[in-house]
Amino acid sequence: MKQYCNPLNLEYKYQHYGKSAHREAADPTLIYFKGRYYLFASMSAGFYFSDDLIHWEHHNNRNLELYHYAPDVRACGDYMIFCASDRRKSSIWRTKDPFSNEYEKVSEPFPFWDPDTFVDDDGKVYFYWGCDNANPIFGVEMDRDSFLPIGEKKGLIYGKPSEHGFERKDYHGVQMPKQTLWEKLLFLEMKLSGRDMKQPFIEGAFMSKWNGKYYLQYAAPGTELSTYGDGVYISDHPLGPFTYQSHNPFSAKPGGFITGAGHGSTIEDEYGNLWHVSTMRISVNAGYERRVGLFPAGIDEDGILFCNQMFADWPMEIPDGKFDPMSIRPKYVLLSYKKKVRVSSFVNGHEPENCVDENIQTSWCAVDEKGQWIQLDLEQPQNVYFVQLNFSDVDVPVMHVNKEEKSDFQTNSRYIDSGDNLRTRWILEGSLDGTQWFCLKDNSTTEEDLSHDGVFFEKGVDVRYLKLTTVELPYHKKMSLSGFRVFGEPKGNLPEQVSRYDIESYDNTTKIVKWNKTKNTIGYQVRYGIAPDKLYLSHMVYEENKVILTMLNANQKYYFAVDSFGEGGITEGKVYEMEDAK
Repeated sequence: MKQYCNPLNLEYKYQHYGKSAHREAADPTLIYFKGRYYLFASMSAGFYFSDDLIHWEHHNNRNLELYHYAPDVRACGDYMIFCASDRRKSSIWRTKDPFSNEYEKVSEPFPFWDPDTFVDDDGKVYFYWGCDNANPIFGVEMDRDSFLPIGEKKGLIYGKPSEHGFERKDYHGVQMPKQTLWEKLLFLEMKLSGRDMKQPFIEGAFMSKWNGKYYLQYAAPGTELSTYGDGVYISDHPLGPFTYQSHNPFSAKPGGFITGAGHGSTIEDEYGNLWHVSTMRISVNAGYERRVGLFPAGIDEDGILFCNQMFADWPMEIPDGKFDPMSIRPKYVLLSYKKKVRVSSFVNGHEPENCVDENIQTSWCAVDEKGQWIQLDLEQPQNVYFVQLNFSDVDVPVMHVNKEEKSDFQTNSRYIDSGDNLRTRWILEGSLDGTQWFCLKDNSTTEEDLSHDGVFFEKGVDVRYLKLTTVELPYHKKMSLSGFRVFGEPKGNLPEQVSRYDIESYDNTTKIVKWNKTKNTIGYQVRYGIAPDKLYLSHMVYEENKVILTMLNANQKYYFAVDSFGEGGITEGKVYEMEDAK
C-alpha cells in the first residue's frame, strides 16, 4: 500500500518578489521516463523525481528555462523533450539523461506560452499552446527531427463560459486574492491591450491518447480561483475537430482544506493506472502562491475521462499494482476539526484556532521562530494514524540574490531561491493526559525543507494531546501553521443520513443545493454528475448545509447525492436527479 496526502509533500521553492516571499509550484507536467517518475512545475529551478509517485526528491538545475512557467516534458524515443513558456523567445530542448544537466537545443520555432508536446503512436509529433482570455488553444504538427511547424496552426479550443459553467470567472462569493505589484502590472497590460478581463483564461493544454481517442485537456478560468479546474475535448485526430466531453470539468476541487485542481497532466503509471496531477491554490501572499495535487483518474466504459477527487485532501491509501480509481475511499477520518488548541504565543490576525478550521488560507502565527509550540486536544484518546503539518509563510522577507541568479523571465524582477540551507525542523510529541509526553517524530536534524510534511503511523498511536515545537525554519521566519491536521480510526456514532433536499436554479450553469443538517456530522460532500453511476464531481463543505454548484454545463441533466461525515465515519446519501430532489 502507498499512502500520501494532498498537497504533495515537496520542497516547494521560495519566490522572492513583491512585499513578501512565498512558495510556489504549479502547472505540473508528470512523466514516466526510463523507469522513473519526473515532475516539472513552474518556478521550481529544477525538477522533482520519484520511484513510486509518493516520495519525491528535488534535482536542482538553474539553467534552461526552468525558472519559467508551465514547463512541458515528454518522451520522444530515447530523449526527454523539454520546453517552457516564454512570449519573447521560446526554445525546445532534449536530453537522454535529465540528471546530467546536459540539454541540446533542438529549435526555436515561435514564441509560445503553456506549451505541450505530444508524440503519437505513429511517431508524428504535435504541439499545443495558449494561455489567453481572447485567443484559443492552438495546435500544429511538428517535424520530428527539426521540431519546426508543418503547415499552419489551428485554433482548437475556444472559451464558452455561457455554456461551460467551470469556465466562468464571475463566481458568486469567490474572494479574490491579494496581488503583487508585478501581477497588477501584468493584468493592467492585458487590460490596456483591449481584453475583457471578465472573460476566462483558456490555458494549460495537455494531450493524451487512450483507446484510439485523443483527449485534449485544458484549464480555466484562472489559477487564483478555488474553481480552477481542467476540462477535456475528445477527437479522432490530434488536430480535431474536437467534441466537448459531456462530463466536464473532469478535474475540480472547489471545497475543502485546499482548493483548485487545474492546469495539469494525465499519465499512466508503471501498472497502467491513470493519474492526474494539477495546480492547487493558496493565493494569500500572492495570486501565484500555489501547490501541486495528485489524483487517481480513469476512463470509464463510455470513454469518459474522470478523476476521483472525493476527500482529495485527506490521506489516501493506494493499493499496489492495478486498481479501480473510484474504489479509493478514506480509511481514516478527520479528528482535529475545531478542536481546542494552546500556543506559546500568537500574532493578532493569526489566532490559534486558524490552524484547525480546515482552511489553508488562514493560519496561526507565533511571535518568534525557535521554541514556539502549539498543543492540540482531541478531547478523548484517539487511535491516530496520520498527522499533516502545513507550515505557512507570514511576512517572509524578500531576499537579495546575485545578478547571475536572476530569471530572464519578463522584466528580470522575479527571483527564485536555490533552497540551499533551508530547513524545516520540528519535534512532534503525544500524550494521553497532557502531562506525560512521548516523542512521535523527531525532525530536529533534517536537512529537508518540507512545508506540508506528514507522519504516518503504521499501527496507529493512542493519544489525546499532540504538541508541535519548532527547532528551525527557513529564513528564521516566525512559526506559522495553516493546518495542524490529525486523522485516525472512526470512533463513535456514524453521521445521520441526509434525508431532505431543496434545489434552486440560479442560471443555466449554476444551482444551489440545500439539505437538512444531521447529527454526528462535521461536514458534507456533495457528489454530482451526468448519470447516477457517474457522480465523478464533488464539493466538500464544513458545517454548512448548502453549496453553490457553479460548474454545471448548460442543457445537461445532473444527478447528485449528499454524504455526511464526522468522527464516526462517512454516511453516503441517496442519489437523486437534480431537478426532482425535494
